Amino acid sequence: MHDFFARMIDAFRPAEGPPPRTLLAFFRWCLSGAWPGLTLAAVASALGGIADVASAVLLGWVIDAVVSTPADRIWAEQGGLMLGFVAFFLLIRPAIFGLSTASSSVMIGPNILPLVLSRLHRWTMGHAVTFFDNDFAGRIAQKQMQTARAVTDVASEFVNVVAFALASVIGSAAFLVSVDGWGALALLVWLGFYALLIRFFLPRIRTRSASRASARAMVTGQVVDTITNIKTVKLFAHAEHEDRAALGAMAGFRERALDFGRVSTWFRLSLMTIAGALPVILVGGTILLWRQGMATAGDIAAAGAIAMRLAQMTGWVSMALMGVWGSIGEVEDGMKTLSPPHDLTDAPDALALGRVQGRIDFDHVDFAYGRGEGGIRDLDLHVAPGEKLGIVGASGAGKSTMVSLLLRLYDVESGAVRVDGHDLRAVTQESLRRNVAMVTQETAMFNRSARENILYGRPDATEEEIVAAAKAAEAHDFVLGLRDHMGRTGYDAHLGERGVKLSGGQRQRVALARALLKDAPILVLDEATSALDSEVEAQVQDALHRAMQGKTVLAIAHRLSTIAELDRIVVMEAGRIVEQGTHAELLALNGTYARYWNRQSGGFLGTEDDAAEAAE
Repeated sequence: MHDFFARMIDAFRPAEGPPPRTLLAFFRWCLSGAWPGLTLAAVASALGGIADVASAVLLGWVIDAVVSTPADRIWAEQGGLMLGFVAFFLLIRPAIFGLSTASSSVMIGPNILPLVLSRLHRWTMGHAVTFFDNDFAGRIAQKQMQTARAVTDVASEFVNVVAFALASVIGSAAFLVSVDGWGALALLVWLGFYALLIRFFLPRIRTRSASRASARAMVTGQVVDTITNIKTVKLFAHAEHEDRAALGAMAGFRERALDFGRVSTWFRLSLMTIAGALPVILVGGTILLWRQGMATAGDIAAAGAIAMRLAQMTGWVSMALMGVWGSIGEVEDGMKTLSPPHDLTDAPDALALGRVQGRIDFDHVDFAYGRGEGGIRDLDLHVAPGEKLGIVGASGAGKSTMVSLLLRLYDVESGAVRVDGHDLRAVTQESLRRNVAMVTQETAMFNRSARENILYGRPDATEEEIVAAAKAAEAHDFVLGLRDHMGRTGYDAHLGERGVKLSGGQRQRVALARALLKDAPILVLDEATSALDSEVEAQVQDALHRAMQGKTVLAIAHRLSTIAELDRIVVMEAGRIVEQGTHAELLALNGTYARYWNRQSGGFLGTEDDAAEAAE
C-alpha cells in the first residue's frame, strides 16, 4: 500500500509553461499532475470526518438500546448492534484513519515539496544573470524553500483539515435533521457567524504573513551575504557594522512577527468564544426536545458528542486556516520574486548548435546595460575559426562586456553577434554555451569534491581524462595533497564554499582543468592566469598553448607578455576598438598598446589601468 501511495505523485515531474502571476493559477501550476493523488487523499480524509460523526451516532444508538432493553436480554435483542459497535471501533475506524494517514504522510508529505521546489528551482535557474545580480543569493534560495513549503502546507491542510471538517459538518447536519430540523438550522446559523469571523480575520492574517515572510527572507539574505564575505568583514574589522546591519533586518522581522502575533491572538480568542456557544446550543436544545418527548437519551449523548467534537474541531480548523492563509501570504510573496518572466529566452524555432568551427562576428554591436552609457559602442570585430585573439584595455573599456555578449548572458541592444554565421538570438543558449569554455579571473568553485569540480567541464569524462586535464593545468600535484575536514583526500576532498580552501592560484588551475576537459571549440580566457606566480604561470601557459591548438581563442589579459604571441591583439577604449594588429604591428604604431607595453616592460608589471595612467 505504501508503494502505491508513494507512486501516486511524480515528485519531479516538470511543469508546463512559465509560472502564472495570479494566485490560483500559480497554485494550479505548482500542483499540476498531483491532483489525482490529492483527490484520493481528500476522500480518505473526508471518510475520517464521517467516521467521527458515525462514532457519535453509534454511541447514541447503543445508549438507547441499553436504556430500552432489559439487562438480561441485551445480547439476545441487540447483539448485532453491539458487534457492529465493536467492529466499527476496532476494525473499520482504524482502517479509515490508517488510510487517511498513509495518504497524507506517504503520498503528500514526501512528494509535494520536491515537486514544487524542483519546478521553482528550474524556473529560477532560467533567469538571466541580471536577476541574480539584483538580489541576495540567500534571499532567492529562501524564497524557493519558503514558497515550496507554503504550497505544500496549503495542500496538506486542505486535505487533512478542510476535507475532514466539511465531511464532519455535513454528517453532523444530517444527524441533527434526523432528530429535529431546528438543530440543523441552529448549526447553520452558527456556521454563518463562524464564516463571518473567518472572513474578517483571514485577509488580515494573509497580509501580515506576506510581510513577515518578506522580512524573514531579508534576514536570511543579509546573514548569508555577511557569511559569504566573512573574510572581507574580518580584514576590514567591520564585525560591528555587519552586526548592526543584521540586527536592523532582524528588527524589521520582529515588527512584522509582532503584527502577525497580535492579529492571531484576537482571531484565536474570538473563535474560542464562538466555539464555546456550540455545545450550549446543541446539547441544551436536544435536552428541551427530550423533555417534550421528541428526543431520546441517546440523541442527547450523540448531540453532546458531536457538539464537543465540533467545538474542539473549531479550534483545530481555525488554527489550520490561520496557517493556510499565512502560507498563502508566503506564496504570494514568493510568487512576486520567483515568477517574473525570463528576460532572455530562446526563440520558438531556435536552432540547437552542434560543434561549431569557431567563427565569431560582432556586427556593429551596441550595448550599455540599458543605461545609455558605458558598455560597448559600434563594435565591429570578426574572428576567423582557429584565430587566437588578445584583448586589452583599461577597466571599463568593454572587454568583459564583449565576452558576456558572446555567451549571450545579455542580448545586444543593436547590431548582432554571430557564431558560424548564426545570430545568437536564433540559437539555443545551452547549445551555444556548450561550444564555449571559459576561465575567468574570479573563478567559481562548488563546495564539492575536486573531481566533481573538474568534471563539471564534461560530466561523462573518464577518470583518466580528469587526471590528464588536471596535469595539463598543473593542478594534479596539489590536488593529490588536498585533505578536507571530513578526512577525504586527493580528488575526493571537498573544496569548501566557492573554493575557499584553495589559494587563488589553485582555484584558477582547477578552473583551467575544467575548461581543458570541456574541450570546446571556442576558448575564452578572462585574465585566466592572473592569480598564478611566474613559475606556475609559465608552466600553465605551455599547457594553454597546447590547449589552444585548433580552437578560436579570445584572451583578455593585463600582463601583455601573456598575449604577445597571439595572432592578433585588439585594444579597447570606452567600448570601442581603437587599435588592432599583431604585437609587432601595434608596437610600430607607437600608440596606446605601445604605451602599455613600454610601461610594463620598463620593470613594473602592473595592470592596464596602471599602464594607462602612466601613459597619461
